[in-house]
Amino acid sequence: MLKFVLRRGVVMLLTALCLTFIVFFMTNLSPNLEKLAKSEASARMSDAEVISWLDKNGYGQPVVLRYGEWLGALPGWTRTEGDVTTGRCIRDGLTPETAPGFCGVLQGNWGTSTVFKADVGEILSRSLGATGWLMLWVMIVMVPTSLLLGVLSGMREGSKLDRVLSTVAIASTATPEYVSGVILVALFASATAGLSPVLADLGLIEGRTLFLGTATSAMDKITFWNFALPVLTIALYGIGYIARMTRASMTEVMVQQYIRTARLKGVSFHQVVVRHALRNALIAPFTVIMLQFPWLLNGVVIVETLFNYKGFGWTLVQAAGNNDIELLLGCSVVAVFVVLVTQLMSDIGYVFLNPRIRLA
Repeated sequence: MLKFVLRRGVVMLLTALCLTFIVFFMTNLSPNLEKLAKSEASARMSDAEVISWLDKNGYGQPVVLRYGEWLGALPGWTRTEGDVTTGRCIRDGLTPETAPGFCGVLQGNWGTSTVFKADVGEILSRSLGATGWLMLWVMIVMVPTSLLLGVLSGMREGSKLDRVLSTVAIASTATPEYVSGVILVALFASATAGLSPVLADLGLIEGRTLFLGTATSAMDKITFWNFALPVLTIALYGIGYIARMTRASMTEVMVQQYIRTARLKGVSFHQVVVRHALRNALIAPFTVIMLQFPWLLNGVVIVETLFNYKGFGWTLVQAAGNNDIELLLGCSVVAVFVVLVTQLMSDIGYVFLNPRIRLA
């Protein structure tokens, strides 16, 4: 197991370097750097002034060198004009003598956001905390519900219950978040349509809407009324996907020979499902559930934008829309890290759940 983890760790490191370099290269293309120069200095800059500004701020070097500086594997650039020395690491009141030689991601320096005018690390910490609460409640709702639906559907393949649950799962999976989110807002958070006006006229709710159509207030305090709709919007899609996977796995297990043997021995159907079928049937869904974490981290872009919830997805949209290169790079590092770590955890968990792989 230790050799497996070490080997996967090396592969993960190489993968992270390749992916972050690709993102760095794409975000540092000439059009993006030109937009950055004009947004930071003047929109009426000439081409020569743009080139001069980029050289003064360290963007004139080869992309490989700038990637090494951003990563913190190479010393930061310095530039001296007269008696004034500037550089990547000379900031926040530091002098050329006191400034560190390396100041990249490996040293904890994520850069400064050109949009929010704040440290990228602080912005990501705040946005990831908000998205973490959203992901937590989505998993609490999504995983038990989807497993229950999948197990009930797969226990009796072809029954009326199986057909109903399968139809619900397919419908939820086929409906993207931006559609289900709008439908939920129209049904439960609109003062002129859906159920809210009816409930308000009957005096069953206070105000004009049952739920809030925006989750901005959840940044300060999470309540059922301001957090239910974004959680349900994300969970609906995942519920259908995991339920279908669980049903397929459960159906395959229920026709195995050891299940028939247990039934012939007189073991009750309930005990057969719980003691014999359930564990083996959950091996494949476990991998799918673990892979929901990177999907949630990047899939919340639509939902957080729709409900104006300022988490990781909202931050990513703001960074991309405003050409915030440093913040985009920080978001890419977080996304790559989450994907690689969850895949490693999924592989390790799969080994423990499936003894045949462990023995092999």
